[in-house]
Amino acid sequence: MNEEQELNTTTETAYTPQSSYNPPVTETRSVEIVNKIREQLLKVVFGQKHVVDQVIATFLAGGHVLLEGKPGLGKTHMVVALAHTFGGAFRRIQFTPDLMPSDVTGFTLFDMKSQTFQVRRGPVFTSLLLADEINRAPAKTQAALLEVMQERQVTIDGETMKLDPPFMTLATQNPIEQEGTYPLPEAQLDRFLMKVIIDYPNHADEAEVVRQVTGSQGLKAEAVEQICSPQEIIDAQKEAAAIRCVDEVVAYAVNITRATRSAQGISLGAGTRGAISLVRVAKSYALMQGRDFVIPDDIKAASLPVLRHRVQLAPELAISGQNVDDAITAIVASVEAPRQ
Repeated sequence: MNEEQELNTTTETAYTPQSSYNPPVTETRSVEIVNKIREQLLKVVFGQKHVVDQVIATFLAGGHVLLEGKPGLGKTHMVVALAHTFGGAFRRIQFTPDLMPSDVTGFTLFDMKSQTFQVRRGPVFTSLLLADEINRAPAKTQAALLEVMQERQVTIDGETMKLDPPFMTLATQNPIEQEGTYPLPEAQLDRFLMKVIIDYPNHADEAEVVRQVTGSQGLKAEAVEQICSPQEIIDAQKEAAAIRCVDEVVAYAVNITRATRSAQGISLGAGTRGAISLVRVAKSYALMQGRDFVIPDDIKAASLPVLRHRVQLAPELAISGQNVDDAITAIVASVEAPRQ
């Protein structure tokens, strides 16, 4: 099965807990903000509810997203709209084979007038950074993002500068065109909290996109309303981090992660960062549902986007026609969940 076929076989739905347990819901300011941001994004992004929910969950968790999908499915459109919902800055970098690390982070320049060196900040100094087709740049340029994504800081000629929160990197890669690309190494893939698959919308949603774009008003990402300020996003991230996760649910996330290392047909399992990411995303899902605690279904809902880029199939399993999502789904089903 090639990568295009693998993409088309992946189906996900917007996050909804599958458990029959209905915990009480608390409508805090953060929950209200998240719901309104989702509403605004769905006005300009049609047929991608699961993508919108996963991107919002990653943003709440303070992580970064790797978006994989064919061209023309609204990836840039969604990122621009998200930036407008909280009044944040947006920058885009088109990754190419000749892109240099200084084009990403910035550089120092000697100013003849003042006879001093001036720092020219690169596009990473923003709120939302779209790294378009990241796998088209060589490893040296890809690595320029590592410090930014992990440490939230940039070092230029020995001077370290912190990035203002909130900050999120959304990197895209095309799963079809492999010629002239540089696959992301495992170390950098692991820096992404989620790998989100964007597939074609259904007929009704695609027809609506065509109607909106070709209409008199067009379909402009800038038309979404600003819901909150950057500080309120930071507050929501703090609230998500404070969501309670009992030891049994933490152990469940660890058990799933460890199971990827011993499962038959898996050549590379997820590391400890995978378990950490499961809990972080599960906390975001809990907040999005108005809960102040994590349930096992939150861990299950996070498993595919959190683990799919951290797990590699053995050649014999890949030849059989299975893909990574099939393997992860089977692993999650084999791990006993704690009783609620």
